[in-house]
Amino acid sequence: MRSRDGRFDGVFFFAVETTGIYCRPSCPAVTPKRHNVRFYATAAAAQGSGFRACRRCRPDAVPGSAEWNVRADVVGRAMRLIADGVVDREGVAGLAARLGYSARQVQRQLTAELGAGPVALARTQRAHTARVLLQTTELPVTEIAFASGFASVRQFNDTIREVYAATPTEVRAATPRNRAVRRAAPGAAVPLRLAHRGPYQAAPVFDQLAREAVPGVEEVTGAPGARTYRRTLRLPYGTGLAAVRERTGTARAGTCTHPGGWLDARLHLTDPRDLTTAVQRLRRLFDLDADPYAVDERLGADPRLAPLVAARPGLRSPGAVDPLEPAVHALAGRDGAGRLVQRYGKLLDAPHGSLTHLFPEPAVLAEAEPDGPLGALAAALADGTVRLDPGADRDDAEEALLALPGMDPATVATVRVRSLGDPDVAPPGADVPDNWRPWRSYAVRHLSVAGEPIR
Repeated sequence: MRSRDGRFDGVFFFAVETTGIYCRPSCPAVTPKRHNVRFYATAAAAQGSGFRACRRCRPDAVPGSAEWNVRADVVGRAMRLIADGVVDREGVAGLAARLGYSARQVQRQLTAELGAGPVALARTQRAHTARVLLQTTELPVTEIAFASGFASVRQFNDTIREVYAATPTEVRAATPRNRAVRRAAPGAAVPLRLAHRGPYQAAPVFDQLAREAVPGVEEVTGAPGARTYRRTLRLPYGTGLAAVRERTGTARAGTCTHPGGWLDARLHLTDPRDLTTAVQRLRRLFDLDADPYAVDERLGADPRLAPLVAARPGLRSPGAVDPLEPAVHALAGRDGAGRLVQRYGKLLDAPHGSLTHLFPEPAVLAEAEPDGPLGALAAALADGTVRLDPGADRDDAEEALLALPGMDPATVATVRVRSLGDPDVAPPGADVPDNWRPWRSYAVRHLSVAGEPIR
């Protein structure tokens, strides 16, 4: 905290008793005296103790803790589901049912480890969503309240005052002068900055997305270094269109304290209640909550990987916005997935460039293509035999996938990396050293990008 090290933004938060505010570790304000400081694992825990968010460092806007990508226990699974908006849509009971625990057990485990229960964690996320909408759109305050997931305008007003020590109108008026934010009118796209910690290798991510883009659902346009990835989104309340721009200058070798950066994005949603979910799914796709410092430190110590890590610090392992897509891509290929989209994907009300469809839902594919591995997978996803949502147990999902006809270990490994965001997957049969754990997915990614064989 004294060194204002941006590597730990989102990993922990600190609060100052004399000011009543909480901050991220890299906050540029004067370092407080140690005896006045309290540390918290989450922003929700700091807020629950009565502290409000610092207006200078914006602790609510930091990348999520990379711990939730790595951990496969109930707390890690719960945090991924909360980030996806499950508590807002289904309540604590719905969260607990997805995890296979009672609501009381989930409450106890989260509170014991993080200092806040699922309601408080979701409330913090809603407050952040509300601030983004207040400062980037011209939506009426009442609409923002419900779009952010609040049950009432009164609850919304009380939360904003408590978290930001300001009314919603005052939060809207406090848009940072140095960002020159142009607010979007109602119905227009919402401009966003998707933050990441540390260096970020954008080019390999956009290269992969361009190679794998499913026609009708995804496209990558522009010249390298200034490309835009666009895609359609099927979301809980409606549909969306997302555009994310490639940003250069976010990866520098030898910068161990590089504070991070962001990717510029725009989201056009038919229902603003989907904002939080859409943002989290884009974050998973672009692997924005990873900890490049931990990955690079471990893999950079290996003689074979050291030069690759030095050449590409902050290399990411892309995920997915729809867990079915990587599986279909692995089974049918890019062109095959495109044909399925044209046959069974839902048409957009109006095409946007080459974007014309939503990716087919599992139930639709299961009914239309009942035979073969693809039909079996779609049916298993539709009836819940296989779960690939953010809170799924990765080992259980792998076991269920391998039990399906035509699902070989290589395809399942791909699904585990992309759909489930597992950072520690090795290709079946490959002799991968144990010292690459728990970042074997990133090690394989380094080898793949460098064009080296995986032995």
